[in-house]
Amino acid sequence: MSDSTATKVQRSRKSLEESYKATVARVQRIQSHLSTAPRSQRLKGKVCIITGVGSLKGIGRASALLYAHEGAKHLYLLDFDGTNLPALKEQISKSYPDVTVTVKQADAASESAISDVCKQAMQEEGRLDVFFANAGIVRNTNLHELSEKSFMEMMRVNVFSCFLALKYAPPAMMKPNPSRSKDDAGGSIILTASIAGIRSGAGPSDYSASKAAVNSLAKTAPYQLSGSNIRVNSICPGLIETGMTASTFDAARARGTAGKIGQLNPLGRAGVAEEIAQVALFLASDESSYVNGQNWAVDGGLSASHPVVPGKTS
Repeated sequence: MSDSTATKVQRSRKSLEESYKATVARVQRIQSHLSTAPRSQRLKGKVCIITGVGSLKGIGRASALLYAHEGAKHLYLLDFDGTNLPALKEQISKSYPDVTVTVKQADAASESAISDVCKQAMQEEGRLDVFFANAGIVRNTNLHELSEKSFMEMMRVNVFSCFLALKYAPPAMMKPNPSRSKDDAGGSIILTASIAGIRSGAGPSDYSASKAAVNSLAKTAPYQLSGSNIRVNSICPGLIETGMTASTFDAARARGTAGKIGQLNPLGRAGVAEEIAQVALFLASDESSYVNGQNWAVDGGLSASHPVVPGKTS
């Protein structure tokens, strides 16, 4: 290797390192946003249910904190694994004492659990405004190795849980209650899908099929709920650092290649749960009052294009 080539390589490495450091700093600012942001009360008075809140790096947890920050009246928070629920409730109650928090260890794909939490919200608060069906699982199993049991479990957790939200939340949302400051019927149902449900290349076959089904529910349900003032939309995250994707990020950091994570999208980085939570906040708020039946890709631009080498046009 000539001196000039070696110098170019060193400059390239330095540039990549500087870019990665800037990305890390940017992400840290995003993750610490709530510590400095004023409370704008975008969800003032709203009663919300969120499933899949247990992961410490998860979208559900980030959304619960953001909903509380934005003035939600009562949060009903569910997760199959109850380990981290008490700490989440304590954190919200300490930071936002005006927000009532109910945590429940429950399966989001259990019909009785979802029916019960919707009834509980109506009994205690007299209204239901937001249902964020966020619970989900993923497994890295090759198509030819998938068992019927494993495939159907993927569908049960990822799809049936969303169906249950669409079945049980609307009857509660349709009931106005002026005594609880809800003059009109309506609400927002948000489903967590994935860009894997939009096109191939972002997940295994069973996971992708389940998320495509979720996206379909988000498009068909609004017509079943026509005239109810209930909106249904799905969020399609790209590569986001959560508990479910931790192995990918941990392996890259161990190899010293963390700066390459997310390099295929125009932003050149992966996302964090707080960025998905911001979209979930918008869809839960009245600001999105004319957004209905949409599959929102939040992926740094990855799904906007067929695969290309970044920076190359030919």
